[in-house]
Amino acid sequence: MAIAAGLRQTIARAKRNDVLFVALGVAALLFAACTFVALFIDMVGDGAARLNGDFFTQFASRRAERAGILAAWVGSFVVMLVTALFAVPLGVSAGIYLEEYAPRNRMTALIEININNLAGVPSIVYGLLALGLFVHTFGLGASVLTAGLTLALLILPVVIVATREAIRSVPGAIREAAYALGATRWQMVQHHVLPYSLPGILTGVIIGLSRAIGETAPIVTIGAVSFIAFLPPSPVSSSFPFLNFDWLASPFTAMPIQIFNWTSRPEEAFQANASAAALVLVAMTLLMNALAIWLRYRLRRNLNW
Repeated sequence: MAIAAGLRQTIARAKRNDVLFVALGVAALLFAACTFVALFIDMVGDGAARLNGDFFTQFASRRAERAGILAAWVGSFVVMLVTALFAVPLGVSAGIYLEEYAPRNRMTALIEININNLAGVPSIVYGLLALGLFVHTFGLGASVLTAGLTLALLILPVVIVATREAIRSVPGAIREAAYALGATRWQMVQHHVLPYSLPGILTGVIIGLSRAIGETAPIVTIGAVSFIAFLPPSPVSSSFPFLNFDWLASPFTAMPIQIFNWTSRPEEAFQANASAAALVLVAMTLLMNALAIWLRYRLRRNLNW
């Protein structure tokens, strides 16, 4: 009887702890959500009046009423393009190798530990690394290419970890069935593992890019321009081979840099511009996360068929 009573007390205590933990989790979630909503409402109240066509099509100006974010959002777009071109193939390939091909030894374990640690390194460290490596050693300067490579290094561990987790979630029976039908390892990965893990991989990639688009410290460290009144050269040329890569070496600015520049000014009109630009940046980030959710839903639904 004493044992049964003690067991009931233990179960009751565990249930109370579960309820307490759930309550604390809900409270933390509500606090974070209310904080975000309050900040968002404040930004809408300050910057909604500046959101018009001219704000998106004009360059930065010393006059707040004439200032726009054309160079900033174009710069963010081209930097994200370079970031994706470098980070996605390298990150996905590294994740596939570590999960499906790499031998389980001390070297592989050391690589995995370092990748997990790099995912938590402050972004300013990547900026200092890029300043010494890309700007000074390789002589790339404060260019679009340097910014894209810097942010690619920043999100590369995130992409690798997301790829590995997505591949790891594929049931082992699918691999065994592919091998039973005579498939090679690459055929098994290409035709079975990757299609099933693609929703998770794309989600991780877009979340990584969403983080990169809002980073300020790395691109400030490498020397991004805070006031710029021109766009990078067009990547399309009228002569063969119809591609122009001069835009990679062009100076640039980005949305976080423009917001930082405006918030440092004392005039109230520039504060309104900063709020409007912050709204655009938040909308871009939410749009990328919504795209990740939509892609994951569509791909998983297609797999169910």
